[in-house]
Amino acid sequence: MMFSKKGKLKKEFDDHFVKLMIETKENWQQAQLIEDYLNDYDLEAVAKRKIAESIHFYLYKEARIRNVVLK
Repeated sequence: MMFSKKGKLKKEFDDHFVKLMIETKENWQQAQLIEDYLNDYDLEAVAKRKIAESIHFYLYKEARIRNVVLK
């Protein structure tokens, strides 16, 4: 009885986590496109892409640890 909300909370946080992963993947892909469209080598664009990539892969690693399944 005391822990009846545990499953509901896990599902809620997993859903939020999945949305965050999708959002970071879109940000990473957008940063890749911006970097590809640039004619010259822009360090700021490369840094933004690498930051977005590292955030996405960190969340991916956390999802594997938490056993979160993308639907």
